[in-house]
Amino acid sequence: MEFLDARRLTGPSLLADSPGSILDVACTRKEADRLVPVWTRHVERMLGDLGWEDSTLSLSHLSGGISLFFTAAIDALYAATEVNEWAWAASAAELSDSEPPDYADALAAVNAAIAEEANPDLLALQREAAATERSFLWDDDDASVGLGRFSSTWPVRELPAPGEVDWPAHDDIPVGLVTGTNGKTTTVRLAKHILRTANRNVGLSSTDWIAVNERILDRGDWSGPGGARAVLREQEVEVAILESARGGLLRRGLGVNAAAAALITNIAEDHLGDFGSRNLAELLDIKWIVSRAVVGLGRLILNADDPSLVSKADRYPGELVWFSLQPDSVVVSKHVAAGGSAFVLHGEELVSLQGDASRAICRVEEIAITLQGAARHNIANALAAAALTSCLGASLADIRAGLTTVSQDDNPGRCNVFEIDGRKVLVDFAHNPHAMQALFDMAQLLPAKRRVLCFGQAGDRPDDAIRELARRAWSIGLDRVVVSELANYHRGREPNEVYGIIRDELLQQGAGQQQIAHFAEETESLQSAMEWSQPGDLVIMLALGSSARIQELLKSW
Repeated sequence: MEFLDARRLTGPSLLADSPGSILDVACTRKEADRLVPVWTRHVERMLGDLGWEDSTLSLSHLSGGISLFFTAAIDALYAATEVNEWAWAASAAELSDSEPPDYADALAAVNAAIAEEANPDLLALQREAAATERSFLWDDDDASVGLGRFSSTWPVRELPAPGEVDWPAHDDIPVGLVTGTNGKTTTVRLAKHILRTANRNVGLSSTDWIAVNERILDRGDWSGPGGARAVLREQEVEVAILESARGGLLRRGLGVNAAAAALITNIAEDHLGDFGSRNLAELLDIKWIVSRAVVGLGRLILNADDPSLVSKADRYPGELVWFSLQPDSVVVSKHVAAGGSAFVLHGEELVSLQGDASRAICRVEEIAITLQGAARHNIANALAAAALTSCLGASLADIRAGLTTVSQDDNPGRCNVFEIDGRKVLVDFAHNPHAMQALFDMAQLLPAKRRVLCFGQAGDRPDDAIRELARRAWSIGLDRVVVSELANYHRGREPNEVYGIIRDELLQQGAGQQQIAHFAEETESLQSAMEWSQPGDLVIMLALGSSARIQELLKSW
């Protein structure tokens, strides 16, 4: 057995809707069966001595280990994590017949941590927010009631008494959650553009930035609870679109307890191998957390072309909305026959279905980022954004206006095409097999005399996966491949090791040595491809680590 992590879960998670402390342990199922009763006994002993008898314990068996969890008050989560760390140490000692940590010392340390962390004013505000059915957000620095334009925020150690808050003045705004493996960022950008076209003030959190309308508050990966809170505390915001990525859901839980709509784009291989997401079933469970925010009053939007989502939906008790590239989808047909709603591709038109009613939104060719239909994955993203914004109050006229006016500048780094001296340059962020295959499929549909691909791959992918990527790439009819070293993505590999695997596989697939080049930086790879290419050629650039610099470089040519 190996201790992996003990941490706070601040929002709805795999194991509970309430905050608490989680302990991850790498072990076999047999070792887990020995650990659970010992850990339970130690945790219950300390919780009893702390007066935390209301805590609820739960566990989850995962591939390669187990997660053990108990609930705790929001002003005692650091102390709760100390309890979990002590419980692990005591359990490991007992199971290995070694000297256990001193219980009296551990209890005293936890009590000291509780006293330091305690914030009765925070708990009082939380209780009153629940009693008045008002949203309540908190973190180490601030606490707030209400959302967006109906919110008020205070420093967490300078909180008003519940009686001093004008509770009727605080309310919620429509919130949309977006998760899945691929298409999240493009979909949130499309949804934001649709809502802006409808003159709504939109808050956005994503893997690239947090923003209010066109004003970027901060750049970076804000797809976790911190980004959600930051957006929902902006008083200009009338509607919020929150990207919810795997890492934030697994590490801290969901950023909100309730939302008007939640969208899961798809489930595909990405970041598999991390504890808690070592297979597609575990990844699906993580993404499915967003469904709990809408099961009561909101709607869950799912991809009817994804078998894993279709299967999981059988057990979902709330209201569903489907989207699909297949107008004859059995899932969609049964759903709309029962009076449900869906958004589908019918011929060359995006269509809204509501029971017996069918209404056209726009034609594929009118949506610039679909590249006249070649970017099929962006048709799916457009359908997903249409469904999401509809659930957030946008009319079909709003959706049409938004989809038909979005440009690649509204979606930088995702499926962008530049025309440079007679050459087409296709730039995308695709970094996992599903996304790359979608890009390769699209590249095959773009007419070109010759094709050159610039790409690299992170070192935490298995050799077989890297080889499969090289095979798929070569199969689209490439004339040249330029591999970027991506030193920041070695992730345990030696320099040139990933390149060596890609090169070897390309040679096995029939590439000549002169058709393969290798550079340290993605910008160097692009420069080489542009120098090699001629008018009529297609340059495909997968920008994993330098997307912004690649965009700037292309716009300067």
